Amino acid sequence: MSELREDVLTGRLVLVAPGRAARPHTVAREEPSGPSANCPFCAGHEHETPPEVYRTGEGDPDTPGWRVRVVPNLYPIVGPHAAPGATGAHEVVVLSPAHDHSFAQLSEREALEVMTVLRARARLHADAGRRHVQVLVNSGRAAGASIAHPHAQLLALDVVPPAVADAEARFESTDALHADLDDAVARDLVVLDGAAPAWCPWASASPAAVRIAVRDAGPHFERATDEQLDAVTRTLQRVLGALAVELGDPPYNVVVHTGPAGTAARWSRWYVEVVPRVTFVAGFELGTGIFVNSASPEASAEQLRSALSG
Repeated sequence: MSELREDVLTGRLVLVAPGRAARPHTVAREEPSGPSANCPFCAGHEHETPPEVYRTGEGDPDTPGWRVRVVPNLYPIVGPHAAPGATGAHEVVVLSPAHDHSFAQLSEREALEVMTVLRARARLHADAGRRHVQVLVNSGRAAGASIAHPHAQLLALDVVPPAVADAEARFESTDALHADLDDAVARDLVVLDGAAPAWCPWASASPAAVRIAVRDAGPHFERATDEQLDAVTRTLQRVLGALAVELGDPPYNVVVHTGPAGTAARWSRWYVEVVPRVTFVAGFELGTGIFVNSASPEASAEQLRSALSG
């Protein structure tokens, strides 16, 4: 039976309709692609990207020896010479020299180094006066990635996006993140407890979507403490690993939700959202603004808990 739910954190309406999962599919799924000798993000191909702006590891700029490498996006969404409203900076953060090592497959030290670099770059742009800094990972073509080599992206904007402004308005009157987590605890939707809990929201917009946060998070990812960053990184790796096992290594998005740089609503908190791309936004969602989730969050939470406890 379908059920209309409202997301505590975002105010988004979702129709949870498990019966939709039984419908037939006659459109072929995308086949995964393997390593490419022409990958511009692999070590030894540094000349194929714009000059790097940051790296960790050994070696001179734009040479092998790096562990994490940051370069301007060759095809930016925003840039310094764009029209008003589209100015900003768009960077690519290559997670490691290994072409086939996803974030979940990095060592704990490597994963934390990636998150530390992302925090440092976000702080640099926020301190430079950008209005909002968006950090994300698109993994797989269905999630928006055009290059298979695992990488993150950072977009520093000179405008506050509407969704961010709306979130801040909600945080002004209520601690929405804590309300969402408390609701997940009450409904047995927590998939991993600890310093940085992970949970399936009761009104998840897509199957097996997961949120991760520390309870004492401040409004800005770029100001996260080392302890907070370490806790979130550990949980994020475990969640992505469980999703790979349970859902067959699906494409996914990781989105760092954070407040506008330099400002904060009373209860604003940063958190991470993981969205496996196992379904698509279609005509109904585009026409109504109501998302349809064909897997109940209760079933997704139970599935992921089983994988994480194994």
